[in-house]
Amino acid sequence: MSAKTKSDLTLRGLRAFVVVEETGSISEGAKRLGTSTSAVSQQISVLEDAVGAKIFDRQSRPLKVTPAGQMLRAHAHKILKTVADAEAELSAHGLVDMPKLTLAIIDDLDTSLTPVLVANLQRRFRDCFVNAYSGRSDHLLELLRQREADICVTASLPDDVNGFRTIPLVREPFILVTVKGLLELKNDVTSQLTEAPFIQYSDAIPIGRSVTQHLKRIRFNVPRKFSLEASRSVIAMVVQARGWTLTTPLNLLDAERFISQVDVTEVPFPAFSRHIYLVARSAELGELPDQLAIECRDLIDTQVIPRFAKIVPHMANAIETLT
Repeated sequence: MSAKTKSDLTLRGLRAFVVVEETGSISEGAKRLGTSTSAVSQQISVLEDAVGAKIFDRQSRPLKVTPAGQMLRAHAHKILKTVADAEAELSAHGLVDMPKLTLAIIDDLDTSLTPVLVANLQRRFRDCFVNAYSGRSDHLLELLRQREADICVTASLPDDVNGFRTIPLVREPFILVTVKGLLELKNDVTSQLTEAPFIQYSDAIPIGRSVTQHLKRIRFNVPRKFSLEASRSVIAMVVQARGWTLTTPLNLLDAERFISQVDVTEVPFPAFSRHIYLVARSAELGELPDQLAIECRDLIDTQVIPRFAKIVPHMANAIETLT
């Protein structure tokens, strides 16, 4: 009777091991890898056969690595980093022949960034078809997850921090926008706001959830009668209903035509802000994400920030590019 053939170490097995070790769960690891629980469990079993020892204590919750798993962990990270570096280098060499590249850019920056980035990419990769989407942050990340986009500019962070590369671009504060003449700044501003209509972004979108969470956190309760998604609609309703809202400089730029009908000030309670990032899948596209991030920051510095400073000069430094 022939002896059983020992399994080989595989990259798939090492990736499964690292993800399960990080999440402490085979089912959570499977979600991150986009595969089934049984497939990940099988990969772990094959890996244990290859090293000749159990690498997880399956009785513990969350799962913990065994002494053999601890030894394997350092090697697994080194191997996967080496492979990722090689893939990135090879990908960079192959970019010149890339047939198609799809960008997904948050609505707030679409008109400022998209035309210039697309033109620059077409000059860089002459035979590449460049496609561009715009939309809300969570939808753009989903396009990236589904491989319907290659790079996105978004205000939301991906759940899978290992599967994606995230490059900070911008930080901007939330600001108070009211219909012109609504507030007497010498008096208590917060009490005046409670008496005027609050125009809120829908909780179905990231900016709406950020505002709602912050108001709950500081225990500032106001009646809610309106819920809208587009910044233009929110600011238009502020004017129409003689109310107020919390938004950001970039969102206000999207509704610039209403600027003569509103007042813009800092929030009268603990401040909060949002960040915008460039996100791409890890170990893909070589140095292109870094190059595009530099171009995005340059466009924001030279076009977006001066434009906001012109319409709201007393908050000229509100938008900050990040390096």
